[in-house]
Amino acid sequence: MGTETLVAEAADRRREQRGWYFYDWACSVYSTSVLTVFLGPYLTSVAEDAADADGYVHPLGIPIRAGSFFAYSVSLSVIVAVLVMPLVGAAADRTGRKKPLLAGAAYTGAAATTAMFLLGGDRYLLGGVLLIVANAASAVGTMLYNSYLPQIAPPEERDAVSSRGWAFGYAAGSLVLVVNLVLYTAHDSFGLSEGMAVRICLASAGLWWGAFTLVPLRRLRDRRAPAKKATAPGFRQLAATVRDMRRHPLTLAFLLAYLVYNDGIQTVISQASIYGSEELDLGQSTLIGAVLLVQVLAVAGALAMGRLARTYGAKRTILGSLVAWTVTLAAGYFLPAGAPVWFFVLAAGIGLVLGGSQALSRSLFSHLVPPGKEAEYFSAYEMSDRGMSWLGPLLFGITYQLTGSYRDAIISLVAFFALGFVLLARVPVRQAIRDAGNAVPEKI
Repeated sequence: MGTETLVAEAADRRREQRGWYFYDWACSVYSTSVLTVFLGPYLTSVAEDAADADGYVHPLGIPIRAGSFFAYSVSLSVIVAVLVMPLVGAAADRTGRKKPLLAGAAYTGAAATTAMFLLGGDRYLLGGVLLIVANAASAVGTMLYNSYLPQIAPPEERDAVSSRGWAFGYAAGSLVLVVNLVLYTAHDSFGLSEGMAVRICLASAGLWWGAFTLVPLRRLRDRRAPAKKATAPGFRQLAATVRDMRRHPLTLAFLLAYLVYNDGIQTVISQASIYGSEELDLGQSTLIGAVLLVQVLAVAGALAMGRLARTYGAKRTILGSLVAWTVTLAAGYFLPAGAPVWFFVLAAGIGLVLGGSQALSRSLFSHLVPPGKEAEYFSAYEMSDRGMSWLGPLLFGITYQLTGSYRDAIISLVAFFALGFVLLARVPVRQAIRDAGNAVPEKI
């Protein structure tokens, strides 16, 4: 009977894990098609159509250059997310009811994304509001999704489960991006204007997000938590979470290392297209093709690094990926201009280490979270991922301003991977796991 019970529990766990993968499948399309490829240029063009003779729009009476409107909207969405995530995370841990909160975040984001179909004419302000809502909801939903990992996977399975989740997300992003690019590039053949094609691509990401979120909502289950004190508002709750993390200094040390090297990763992702267009003189079609290549190879990279972690442990595998990031950036410095093939080689290198670096960082952090505080701690993790990634772009911009060279700017990002490597190497993860009150897996 004991064996039958174990088999049944393992089957239930696998079913829940498969449902968990599908949230990445659902929401990653927003990040890829909407945020990375289509919305920035389109919303900027809408703002430019609405601008005055000097090129300014005036939301709430504030003069803003039309070309800056998208960036400011993204920044404001991060501020909203930083305010909301700690509050939602603490509420999820206090009540144990993560699934209704996940549903609320997911469908708020999906509805806002679907409503981007309405962004015709000069409706730039509507676009800004929808972007702020969708991006903040995406951050909150991802935080809740990540916090399930310690509950649905025992320590020895987390690297593989986290890697499969990232692979699902990149696979969905690749699939939908291919369909979107066919529609966009052949819009005349479908009898559509370019703007209408973009709006359909944006809305389809929201419909995809909402439809596939039904799978994790059916399969994930809530774990009832003992009653805890009420949560504090916004920044006060964040301060309370940070104070609690100070009781686990090794967890905080890992989060600092992650903050540093992830800042480098996010900056490479956001600035690679600028490097390709401005320094290497590559066309838009080449850049979009490179984004697609990164998405496809990130699937293989995430799964491969998950297997490496089973042999060498997550920490060593992440350290190896940081070395690979450094080598990739060094190679990028020497890329010849006007040579798309070599840019695709660079994109391949980024894709192979991108998914694995992120997946294993998530699974390693899950071991360092005290039981019962998963959502609260993952809100801090998610803010490290989204809300704190400003130093890299700042260093990139300053380096370009001082040198006038995007090559110097891209190579300056090596500092983040080198410092992140040193900080992570100094974290005794086995001791950190024990201090957090968790079982130490054989390979870590």
